[in-house]
Amino acid sequence: MSSSIEEIIAAIGAERIGDRPATIDWILTDSRSLCFPEETLFFALKTKRNDGHKYIADLHRRGVRNFVVSEQPEETAGKFADSNFLKVANPLKALQKLAARHREKFQIPTIGITGSNGKTVVKEWLYQLLSPDKVVTRSPRSYNSQIGVPLSVWLMNEHTEVGIFEAGISEMGEMETLRPIIQPTIGILTNIGGAHQENFPSLQDKCMEKLQLFKDCDVIIYNGDNELISNCVAKSLFTAREIAWSTKDVERPLFIEKILKDDTGTTIKYRYLGFFKEYRIPFIDEASIENSLHCLAAALYLMVQPDEIARRMLHLEPIAMRLEVKEGKNNCILINDSYNSDFASLDIALDFMARRSEDKGRKRTLILSDMLESGQTSKLLYRQIADLVHSRKVDHIIGVGKEISAASGRFDIEKNFFQTTAELLDSGLLNSLRNEVVLIKGARIFHFDKITDQLELKVHETILEINLSALVENLNHYRNKLNPETKIVCMVKASAYGAGSFEVAKTLEDQRVDYLAVAVADEGADLRKAGISSAIMIMNPELTAFKTMFDYRLEPEVYSFHLLEELIKAAEREGVTNFPIHIKIDTGMHRLGFSPEEIPQLVERLHKQTAVIPRSVFSHLVGSDSQKFDPFTRQQIETFEKASQILQDGFRHKILRHICNTAGIERYPGAQFDMVRLGIGLYGVDPYTNNILHNVTTLKTTILQIHDVPAEETVGYSRKGILKRDSRIAAIPIGYADGLNRHLGNGNAYCIVNGKKAPYVGNICMDVCMIDVTDIDCKEGDKAVIFGNELPVTVLSDILDTIPYEILTSVSNRVKRVYFQD
Repeated sequence: MSSSIEEIIAAIGAERIGDRPATIDWILTDSRSLCFPEETLFFALKTKRNDGHKYIADLHRRGVRNFVVSEQPEETAGKFADSNFLKVANPLKALQKLAARHREKFQIPTIGITGSNGKTVVKEWLYQLLSPDKVVTRSPRSYNSQIGVPLSVWLMNEHTEVGIFEAGISEMGEMETLRPIIQPTIGILTNIGGAHQENFPSLQDKCMEKLQLFKDCDVIIYNGDNELISNCVAKSLFTAREIAWSTKDVERPLFIEKILKDDTGTTIKYRYLGFFKEYRIPFIDEASIENSLHCLAAALYLMVQPDEIARRMLHLEPIAMRLEVKEGKNNCILINDSYNSDFASLDIALDFMARRSEDKGRKRTLILSDMLESGQTSKLLYRQIADLVHSRKVDHIIGVGKEISAASGRFDIEKNFFQTTAELLDSGLLNSLRNEVVLIKGARIFHFDKITDQLELKVHETILEINLSALVENLNHYRNKLNPETKIVCMVKASAYGAGSFEVAKTLEDQRVDYLAVAVADEGADLRKAGISSAIMIMNPELTAFKTMFDYRLEPEVYSFHLLEELIKAAEREGVTNFPIHIKIDTGMHRLGFSPEEIPQLVERLHKQTAVIPRSVFSHLVGSDSQKFDPFTRQQIETFEKASQILQDGFRHKILRHICNTAGIERYPGAQFDMVRLGIGLYGVDPYTNNILHNVTTLKTTILQIHDVPAEETVGYSRKGILKRDSRIAAIPIGYADGLNRHLGNGNAYCIVNGKKAPYVGNICMDVCMIDVTDIDCKEGDKAVIFGNELPVTVLSDILDTIPYEILTSVSNRVKRVYFQD
């Protein structure tokens, strides 16, 4: 839905600099996601860590001519004379104001969803329930932030008949900003939990803040059995109608009479406005049941017939709320995004693919099905899709479906089209894909999971899942504790603490961290070969690896005169000058480093050569995660401050100083200096409290076989597992060769099967172990979680009397890594 530049100026109250005629279709806040420069309006947002104004020149070079800014570029009358600059006090507020004005154009039912969990599932299930009858515009993926919400609402167009938008908040006062952007007529509060609780005085305060979204709603939907939510709704004094569903209170508008579970699903019987009905969902977990009740209430209010609701509920699809990256056959990388199929999500997925394939020389292949329920004519829709595919530099498209096949002539790239998924699978084409990044994007009815199954490299039933979104949340958790000018080094050594260095490094590079740090030069070289361009620090440089460091721009730590002399000689032989190095000072750990007394001599030596130049100076804290070491930690910081100042005084250029690790960031904010180093906290573990922030890694496997074994029999090698009762024993394909410590066996620990503890029985073998599932409803093929959300890695490290680092880095390379992004 296009807008003229004049309409946008009026909406945001901007001062216009420039007189270029323009029509805007695309809103951009991240310069890396540019697709259609001519129709794009870039908002130069300022954050604590970044400033969008820095990217104006590059965007102009790439064809963008329309910018919302708070500062007028100096070259406005020069090289930017062909551009429009819309000057405002705050570009973020202008973006939000523009989205709010855009929303006012639509007098349609609009659903606002907030809560601590379940927002995305409720949104997607409502889409599945409503889209057969209505054209629905919804938030792409989890776009529910102060930036994501306006970008989502901007997607509403003349075809939209229902809007569904998530609203997420992390602190007080944020919902008041999101309410006029969404302007919901129907409000759904899913639940209230502990996420971001550190920024709210109490759960009640958080609930009241979330309810601000519903101030002008026609109806509010919530769990009437939740006392906290019910009390907060009552305090809010809303005039809106309430559909508070309940399993206890027969006076509630939507009374749930019975919830009946069996092996394959759940039947729910309810009463609404005097009639009795039921529906069934193909899920048995409590969260899915509660999510379906929110959807039921909304669908009933929107007058979807109960029998039609029941028919559609029966076919609800699980929501894979993530974009998965998997290893494929023939050196391919698979990006599986069958999460939703619409134009906005296609753009997001293509952008993700472009970032994963840049500088790696891999061909970009898109497997795309017909795009259903868009509200547009096929001619217009596939013209837009073709433009998007070409702009994102896709090399090869494989289309599946009658509509996209009919539009095949619009794609001027290598192409293959098939009427059905089965036809594609039978063609043998998938076997010819080699050294490619393959994006798999299809509507659910096309069953593209069969394509993924054929392309995926199946190595092992055991996988390590890495949540890249959680990684970013952890990064931002610690960033928010830093001064805006403090730089950050992210540790990706030991294959990113077992998570896999490239995907983690690429994600961190996208977040514009200042440095990555690895242990040895080969790790850094591998990242460079994979296309990582960020500054990389080598924490344990080897004398034999100097040329590798020079060739791949890897900056070594220098901790001794011997290492320094060898490095200078190697640099001089290669003709290298002013190569950046990082000076390490020993302030009490007594592992590696120059002593404080050696710093004057070090300064003198560095001045007598031009091969290397100090970029930073640092030290390691010994016990920053323990209060009992606080006096020693303060002494270390004082020693470092004095010694590093002597080094800085010896040079005119700025030398970055850093001593804080993860625990230091948390506990010693006054010791940030110029930079900090984030390690275990990035991967979700708070080393001070031993709590999990946002879980990044989940190790899971699959039950291979279940045996009934009588009491007094033994299980496993050396007959260590002696059964005291008749038992059901499951074998799972994970052992000490995968990183499962043998000391967890013989009942010392457990894994999680279908939400319940399954103790390890007998000795853990090299490739297999046995678990007791006597009291668990499970079958062969069910999942077993070794550690993850349901079983924090810290539980295992406590049992083993070790640290989480050891558990994470012990996961073998033969365990397949699967990456996903919420």
